Amino acid sequence: MATDVNEAGFQHAVIDRSREVPVVVDFWASWCGPCRALSPTLERIAESMGDDVDLVKVDVDANQELSRAYEVQGIPAVKAFRDGEVVDEFVGAQPAAAVERFFSKLVPSEADSLVAVGDEASLRQALDLQPGRADAATTLGRMLLERGDVQEAAEVLDRVTGDFAAEGLAAQAHLRLDGSSDGALAEGLDALAAGDHEQALARLVAALEEADGDDGEATRDQIRRVIVGTFNELGNDHPLAREYRRKLAAALY
Repeated sequence: MATDVNEAGFQHAVIDRSREVPVVVDFWASWCGPCRALSPTLERIAESMGDDVDLVKVDVDANQELSRAYEVQGIPAVKAFRDGEVVDEFVGAQPAAAVERFFSKLVPSEADSLVAVGDEASLRQALDLQPGRADAATTLGRMLLERGDVQEAAEVLDRVTGDFAAEGLAAQAHLRLDGSSDGALAEGLDALAAGDHEQALARLVAALEEADGDDGEATRDQIRRVIVGTFNELGNDHPLAREYRRKLAAALY
């Protein structure tokens, strides 16, 4: 069941408590029909999550200062607090599925917790639960590349789509599996592995310009993915990313 909270108890029950677990606040009133319709859904879902989330109710008529402080302009107004701040909210009665999604975003899943641990065993468990999860695959793929397990790195990273970092690492793995042991491409990949981004980008752009023929087009696309992934790692506003973005465009077009 939800706990009724007033202005005197709000600091302890919501602000302070939200530093330990997420707290969902239902701003409501007894005369509000949509509030009465929504409350059982909020209580059922909160109860199903056990101690992972708290649900409290604030009567807006009896606690007008709180309503003003949190800019409640329509009810029911549901606000989620974490670390003393509102992190998500919605207004009006919502279907149960939408309310479940609202709550689920507040509480880390098992895979979220495993990724936060970050060691190899935890990352593998996270990928068992969510095989295409980009953050887990990227971190694990980088570990595998660093220790020379290139084939497995490629297999892990190939499951991810739409993520520049994962695609760049996957391209590195495939280029190492398919490429030569010398030349600008090998030098660029070795520099990248050593953390020398400037040298890596310079040699990779050179390798991109050198690649030609039918096989060269596939190689060029893989090199492009490595370069774009490196931009992503550096951050798009990094001076090297800005400089080599221009050079990449010139090499491609």
